[in-house]
Amino acid sequence: MKIQTQFNFNSTANEVIKGQDLSDKRAVVTGAASGIGLETARALAGAGAEVTLAVRNIEAGKQAAEDIIRSTGNKNIHVAYLDLTDRNSIAEFTSSWSGALHILINNAGVMAMPETRTREGWEAQFATNYLGHFALTKGLYGALKKAGGARVVVVSSSGHHFSPVVFDDIHYHIRPYDPWTAYGQSKTAMVLFAVEASRRWKEEGIFVNAVMPGAIKSNLQRYSGELPVPEHLWKSTQQGAATSIVVATLPELEGVGGRYFADCNEAELITRTSGDRMTEFSVVAGWALDKANASRLWDLTEDLLN
Repeated sequence: MKIQTQFNFNSTANEVIKGQDLSDKRAVVTGAASGIGLETARALAGAGAEVTLAVRNIEAGKQAAEDIIRSTGNKNIHVAYLDLTDRNSIAEFTSSWSGALHILINNAGVMAMPETRTREGWEAQFATNYLGHFALTKGLYGALKKAGGARVVVVSSSGHHFSPVVFDDIHYHIRPYDPWTAYGQSKTAMVLFAVEASRRWKEEGIFVNAVMPGAIKSNLQRYSGELPVPEHLWKSTQQGAATSIVVATLPELEGVGGRYFADCNEAELITRTSGDRMTEFSVVAGWALDKANASRLWDLTEDLLN
């Protein structure tokens, strides 16, 4: 049965978290220096959680932390360096973490960027959005297990409709590079990660879900320019953070994993596109929840990272 909550397209992160007490929880939010990452971290902090902002730009992260402390009164806000394209940076972050981790929000990302490759020769959108978060989450596995009911949120996108994971040429060594299909593939991969991680880790009390935040005007559009999205479908950053907060904190989602949420509710599964993928925000493509592909991608990713 699909999970429906009392919240919707218009709900804000602050509305979702109102009345919750997270003072016994520890959270990490990647890409928390701006946009929906910042508002997600602010909402968690406002409910009393200890929050670590995992950011590539430490100066921007410090400013974000000061802003959160000022607006919430919660001084238990930390800033840590994390570059999701650098395996050494990820290893340093995960090895320095001690104690339990209750909430991990894999929020950072890039969109429709020009062809770029990591040191390993990996396509950079796949490496940043998916591989880096896979390595981070696996590196924090012990801390998540200690929490006894940890929740991991992966911020995907309706852009997953642009492409499945093309297993025969993930890194565009053969096919011509296209910024949008590369973005779509990375976001499909994130949903598949949620499916397989929940299957593997549910006995340890770790549950992973994917979310579509909505169309938000942010730094994410620095390469693509503003998207041709109908005006009524744009959200504020507070509205964009709401679905992450639903999945990370609502009591009724305890023990739920491997699903895709949009507009604060579990999305409808579709197997046929309407053709207008820029407006297919609240539905999930069948290929993103495919269990066989989720398992295949997990094995391939472990081979890549090893």
